[in-house]
Amino acid sequence: MSIDLRFVIVTVAMVVIVGCQPSKEQREAAADMDTTVQTKFEQQVNLPAPYATKSMKNFSKVIGWKVDQFPKAPNGFVVTRFADGLSNPRWLYVTDAGDVLVAEANTEVKGIKKVATELSAKAKSQNLGESANRITLLRDDDSDGKAEVKQVLLDKLNQPFGMVVFRDMLYVANTDGVVQFPYSRGHSKKITAAGKKIMALPAGGYNNHWTRNIILSSDSTKLFIAVGSASNVGEHGMEEERRRACILEVNLDGSSERIFASGLRNPVGIALHPETKRLYAAVNERDELGDDLVPDYLTVVKEGGFYGWPYAYFGKNEDPRLKGVEPNLVAQSITPDVSLGSHTASLGLAFNDHNNFPKQYYHGAFIGQHGSWNRSALVGYKVVFVPFKNGLPAGPPEDFLTGFIADHEKGEVYGRPVGIAFLRDGAMLVADDASNVIWHVAYKP
Repeated sequence: MSIDLRFVIVTVAMVVIVGCQPSKEQREAAADMDTTVQTKFEQQVNLPAPYATKSMKNFSKVIGWKVDQFPKAPNGFVVTRFADGLSNPRWLYVTDAGDVLVAEANTEVKGIKKVATELSAKAKSQNLGESANRITLLRDDDSDGKAEVKQVLLDKLNQPFGMVVFRDMLYVANTDGVVQFPYSRGHSKKITAAGKKIMALPAGGYNNHWTRNIILSSDSTKLFIAVGSASNVGEHGMEEERRRACILEVNLDGSSERIFASGLRNPVGIALHPETKRLYAAVNERDELGDDLVPDYLTVVKEGGFYGWPYAYFGKNEDPRLKGVEPNLVAQSITPDVSLGSHTASLGLAFNDHNNFPKQYYHGAFIGQHGSWNRSALVGYKVVFVPFKNGLPAGPPEDFLTGFIADHEKGEVYGRPVGIAFLRDGAMLVADDASNVIWHVAYKP
């Protein structure tokens, strides 16, 4: 490679990795914007002024787990390996028959961006090679907390993520659309039938926003589909954000599409509360406003609701980068229910509808925090629990599964938790995509 070409590549790499820094005028205009927001569940959320601290690129380094190392859970819980040797297991789905479907896919960086990434620390923070693009079936035949069966169910997909089995169909949300495959209860062989694409979706997106989650509505007549933004804060123009940063609703055949709720920057985890059947989302918020902005959040998703992105954050707090652009939408912005901390990458979401865990965990929300890259000190890298009472959030997030950070000073982590699911016996599964492991968490006092 010539010196001149390498100079160009390194220069582009710096632009890609570092991004845009605020102007002096932007910093001065935002200096008095610090505030405290109280959610309707009385959580006090401190929001410092934008740019109160410098926006930092601080990628973790994944070192993996030794055979005798495990994440840490509260007393009485036992953590074991349910499966390993996977390829970026990012999302989980448990069928009625008790089989575990694993979406194996990752961010694919190509062209000049690939070179830029390889020159940065980002390449050591996650799996960025060729995506497996498959769904693997796992089965624990003897209920010992370890999968004995591991079978590729589908392959040659396009960055699959969300999965739903309903009646005799398996729905898979690829990054570019929802595909339907024939599927029967207990099926364990590779599916060779051609899938039917029932709807197209805008593919790819900012950073890791290629994921498309999918769940059934409470009456099983609709699909909810979560689609992340194409940008951090609309910097490519809002035309690029059509059908993005939202949750779509469609019929089971992909027809009658509508936007159920919008202004949700990256609503990866979506789930229905087991008691109220209301839709909740774990939302990954924006970057480059400083260490402690903007908090990721858990919120009920109201039909027709607007949650601020990109014009406002955590309620009606206007983003200084878009000051005065859409004041009417700022005024409509809904304050989310629970702050999950800034830059925690709160992605996974599952409600506990089993009685196997202690009583305080019943019907509460478990959230997989994939961990930060845009903060001077690492945060996230754990599973947190949000208690619910009478079908509503009843407290701030509590640590549940920790120990993923190996060395704060060195920025080393063993793995990065994402998707969460519950087995029929009430045990929890946690997908650790960066270390290619699925953890099994059972209560055995």
